[in-house]
Amino acid sequence: MFEFQSHLIFPVHAVPAAGPWPQGAERLSVATPGGDTLSGIHIPADAPSKAKILILGFGGNAWNGQDVAEYLHQVFPDADVVAFHYRGYAPSTGSPSAEALIADAPLVYDAAVAQVKPKHIVAVGFSIGSGIAAQLASQRPLDGLILVTPFDSLRAVAQSMYPWLPIGPLFEHEIDATTPLGKAKLPVAIVAAERDEIVPAERTDALRARVPNLVFDRTIAGAGHNTIYARSDFQLAMRASLDCLKL
Repeated sequence: MFEFQSHLIFPVHAVPAAGPWPQGAERLSVATPGGDTLSGIHIPADAPSKAKILILGFGGNAWNGQDVAEYLHQVFPDADVVAFHYRGYAPSTGSPSAEALIADAPLVYDAAVAQVKPKHIVAVGFSIGSGIAAQLASQRPLDGLILVTPFDSLRAVAQSMYPWLPIGPLFEHEIDATTPLGKAKLPVAIVAAERDEIVPAERTDALRARVPNLVFDRTIAGAGHNTIYARSDFQLAMRASLDCLKL
């Protein structure tokens, strides 16, 4: 289990390939200090608002970056959306790890800001991406965070999934979402799934307790960790969460 934890947490082999390139989208590319290349996508707003909002998306561990961007564009058509394929997720190169994804987030942020030149920047994190977005809050200025099916600690989530194993000493991919948010003043929105079979409710509750400026908190009744995205009430909650950030 410990030898294969990277494959379990980052199932690159199971990530579906991106579909046809969206009309009007722009390709982005970022070089990491180690020589890897991160590939991303910018989908411009359908009808740009005066607020000039950039939505910076961080997907779940089985999402490709293009699907993240297209989904966020569907939810927030009046905002510019940028998302990248995680390191090691084709066409990005390298090998994925929690440390790598956390280190790549500010590089992605800088490239997105340079491309869009927004007035406001909101990071949206889905599942494992919620931890990456939370870490980014301590690395770069953000105007808000929207965290979907979030957790306080990836190690704690793993321990809850395998309670009979001594996860702590050998876990290599910790993502701590509570420490960077503990003193953060930025507004934070949380959208959870009532029947989340991956992130236990107590892990989301632990995160809630550490967020000083929680401006929106909604649990989608009957939704599971992966089925939440198809729910119309989830998409309404996402739009309401953005409104509550008061940009």
